[in-house]
Amino acid sequence: MTEHIDWKNSARGHKFIASFSGGKDSVLALYKAMKVGEAVGLIVMLEEEGKRSRSHGMPPELICAQAESIGLPVYTAAASWADYEEVFLRLLAKAKNQGAELLVTGDLDMPAHGCWHDKVTKLAGLKLGMPLWEMDHREAVEEFIHLGFVTILVTVNLSLGMREDDLGRTLTHEYVKELVARGIDPCGEGGEFHTTVIDGPLFKRPIPVRRGEIIRNGEYAFLPLDLDQTV
Repeated sequence: MTEHIDWKNSARGHKFIASFSGGKDSVLALYKAMKVGEAVGLIVMLEEEGKRSRSHGMPPELICAQAESIGLPVYTAAASWADYEEVFLRLLAKAKNQGAELLVTGDLDMPAHGCWHDKVTKLAGLKLGMPLWEMDHREAVEEFIHLGFVTILVTVNLSLGMREDDLGRTLTHEYVKELVARGIDPCGEGGEFHTTVIDGPLFKRPIPVRRGEIIRNGEYAFLPLDLDQTV
């Protein structure tokens, strides 16, 4: 039996730190892991300047509001791609000192061998948990919606069938059908889109957001979201 075989269920009965982007996959993985294990916090990597998250370009204030509503501390650090692994390992070591035995991620399609998260968890002396691993993509997003999570599309890749008017839309069962009909992976696993989750069963209260002006950069278009401090 290979060591990776229990990635889907390995959070059961363990304390874990979760890699967190604020998007739908990391939130659904966190939800599933918290049903069977105990979260000690969220790992969020920032770009070099520390003004946006590395994965989804979210401002730290918005991520902290998500974490506060979920009720978990944030383990965060800024890093370039050059020192990303080194910084990530330092955060894992900090989480391990707080009792974490496992890193949980929201990956669906990680290879059984050669997985980066598998490598870094081994280096940190932690186990790896991927509650969504090898799930059917449509099934994963349908479960996410069915559970009552609310998420907004904030990044689209215009070269992969997405349009600027997809920005700001909320994932619903009807929208999933539309994306599938357009030939788009409804999970966005090919980089078609990214999302920001603003409400759902993990959250004590919805996250108030203010939408900025759409930004275009080559084949990408972005909808900046900021925490609405007036609410």
